[in-house]
Amino acid sequence: MPTPSRLQPNKRQLRPAATHPTTLLDEIMSLVSDDLSAINRHIENQIESDVPLIREIGRYIVDAGGKRLRPITLLLAARSLGYQGTAHIDLGAVIEFIHTATLLHDDVVDKSDLRRGRKTTNAVWGNPASVLVGDFLYSRAFEMMVAVDRMSVMRIMAATTNRISEGEVLQLLNANSPNVSEADYLETITRKTAKLFESAAQIGALLANAAPATESALAEFGLNIGISFQIIDDALDYRSETEDIGKNTGDDLADGKVTLPLIHALRVCTPSDNSIIQTAISTGDRSQFDTIVAIIESTDSLAYTSRIAGEYAAQAQQALELLPPSDYRNALSKLAEFSVSRTY
Repeated sequence: MPTPSRLQPNKRQLRPAATHPTTLLDEIMSLVSDDLSAINRHIENQIESDVPLIREIGRYIVDAGGKRLRPITLLLAARSLGYQGTAHIDLGAVIEFIHTATLLHDDVVDKSDLRRGRKTTNAVWGNPASVLVGDFLYSRAFEMMVAVDRMSVMRIMAATTNRISEGEVLQLLNANSPNVSEADYLETITRKTAKLFESAAQIGALLANAAPATESALAEFGLNIGISFQIIDDALDYRSETEDIGKNTGDDLADGKVTLPLIHALRVCTPSDNSIIQTAISTGDRSQFDTIVAIIESTDSLAYTSRIAGEYAAQAQQALELLPPSDYRNALSKLAEFSVSRTY
């Protein structure tokens, strides 16, 4: 688990992205397109089961796609250090399986009905099937790790899945509580989201037999882009349209999730506006969403949120300085830019 000091952004700011986020991601993906295609094929093969419902839901999940940012992080980390083996394909699929399992479970807990622009698995097949297929993905991921036969990877991923679960429980405990602090929020997203990015980058370094300092630097990179990514993800709920982000805006408020835009707004808004936000958080009142968006905008809370995300992304880029110059290192730097500039 990161020490408290690693949860504090430095004041170095990421320069504004000169390239549109979609173009930026395309540039990153083009560098590892063959590896990504191999991972996608491996995912399709490994999601198969003798149980018809698992096959059906598995196909639905595969067809939904996704940005594959966590596997991309692993691929770029390994390639940036000259890795030439094949285990990165297996482990990229493992990372994506674990990520997808957490999404299936999240959607049940949050009662979500829309993700990536389509109905969630639980909305189509119900909560029990969604939870159980999530469990299948977790267990299949560990089965795949055993086949790779790297105890160091097993150790990292066992700790990672534990931390993710802790993050989900922390989020549940903090739900509908207007008293969540910025430190509480950062601790939750570090466990819930950033830990898997950290592990993806660290495993890439391990595969390349990197020196301990380089392995730590890549882990630091992954941790910080994971924090940046989640901060922006939470901001999008208050500044985007449903069709842009592929899920219902206002869901976080309805679920009583206290994210950074709300935390900042509560800190600086008028007493009357503070009361409106606190009541909406406590009751999960989505009907106040437009009013709260206006408060967030009037208090520059989205600008504050973007600035904090940018500081973490800048830390991520700084961690890359230990890596040898290469197109892959440049792509990792672009990934940090994308984590802040993305609109979906």
